[in-house]
Amino acid sequence: MNLPSVQDLEVRAKKVLLRVDLDVPDGEDYRLQALVPTLKLLSEKGAEITLIGHRGRPEGKTVEELKVGPVEERLRKLAGAVEFEVLENLRFDPGEEANNTAFAQKLAQGADFFVNEAFADSHRSHASIVALPKLLPHAAGLRFIQEVEKLGQVLENPQRPLVIILGGSKKDKVELVKPLAEVADKLLVGGRLPEYLGFEESIRSLGPNEKIVTANLVMDKEDITINSIERFESEIEKAKTIVIAGPMGKYEDEGHRQGTQRVFAKVAESDAYKVTGGGDSHVVVSLYKLENKFDWISVGGGAMLEFLAKKTLPGIEALLE
Repeated sequence: MNLPSVQDLEVRAKKVLLRVDLDVPDGEDYRLQALVPTLKLLSEKGAEITLIGHRGRPEGKTVEELKVGPVEERLRKLAGAVEFEVLENLRFDPGEEANNTAFAQKLAQGADFFVNEAFADSHRSHASIVALPKLLPHAAGLRFIQEVEKLGQVLENPQRPLVIILGGSKKDKVELVKPLAEVADKLLVGGRLPEYLGFEESIRSLGPNEKIVTANLVMDKEDITINSIERFESEIEKAKTIVIAGPMGKYEDEGHRQGTQRVFAKVAESDAYKVTGGGDSHVVVSLYKLENKFDWISVGGGAMLEFLAKKTLPGIEALLE
């Protein structure tokens, strides 16, 4: 996938609109740190930088606690001497989520280039992701290109078996189970997802060649059972490529950490090519100090999974046009 790169843009004394991910919880600066190389590159090239992004789901209205100021403050500390302007939360305008051309034109006014450095948001067909590149010369940021390359290794001739482990509590992940099962040799489903899938069958009754292995949940549904953990561990041992997205239970509660702790630890000790991504996964990786055990930690959760399931994203397609 030959994405246009920010490195090739002639931006001296030009205004660059840089789409970034500002939807970052307090204390989690990993995704902000990932923006810094592109910010520094644009600054060194002499660009006039304007950052655009969103926080939360204000549904087209101004919400005081979702203003970008606090995140901007954290980013400025990380970016050091780099100067940039930050526009207010894009989602305060209903035109952003509606992918409204007039809203995109308003954003593009006076700008010379558009750069997408918001891989984590690029599975959304929103104005700042897909409409803006149609209005301005455009490119992908440094991190965006890395994301596509590193995740592309999972899709392009991966070492097999390829095991994908899906967890967390977001119901929309269920839609990705079938397409991800087509990519993987084994798809291990934990977290709250087995409940949403409606699978009551015990994993003990699944044959060794079953492609989708769905965990059983403990009584309060806040973790996976010991039997499920052991089955997952046995599949992880055989894997040569592993993607893990989401915890196996309510890991914030010490009494429901066992599934998450054991499954992530088993992945971490594997010699396979290992990828993880998403907010909760990054918290877990940090909690157990496993950062250096993974080959790639994606800034995207939903975007990473959708890219693996569909082999592209709306934001990628917009940059290739």
